[in-house]
Amino acid sequence: MRATDRLPDAETTALARASATELSKLLARIPEADRARVQLDGTDLILPRDVLALLRDILTEMAQGNAVTIVPTHAELTTQAAADILNVSRPHLIKLLEEGRIPFTLIGTHRRIRYQDLMDYKAERDRKSQEAMEELAKQAQDLGMGY
Repeated sequence: MRATDRLPDAETTALARASATELSKLLARIPEADRARVQLDGTDLILPRDVLALLRDILTEMAQGNAVTIVPTHAELTTQAAADILNVSRPHLIKLLEEGRIPFTLIGTHRRIRYQDLMDYKAERDRKSQEAMEELAKQAQDLGMGY
């Protein structure tokens, strides 16, 4: 697991934005390419396409001024780490676990949450939130509220 708690500075954010844009263009222009040759300080590296897509996503997050953490999908998280990812309190997360909304395992007395299970829950939560927002916007339009 690699984490950077430091937010990117303005120069890094601008560089990340430009790099993410160019990498996105390259990936779109050559969709059949399954690898790419990258040169770093005179050394050629061959990177799989999945790594390039991940790099684009990392650069996009940095371009938005976000710090980035890479977590293997099979990793197990503590309740505090999972709560931080969801941006909720630890007691709220534990309530979600106890309600069975997010799977977890017990290791002794400690709960552990698989990263992929947490991301599945987050994606579903985000989808429902988006649907609710679209419904509210539709109602506002129907009522002539100017949205």
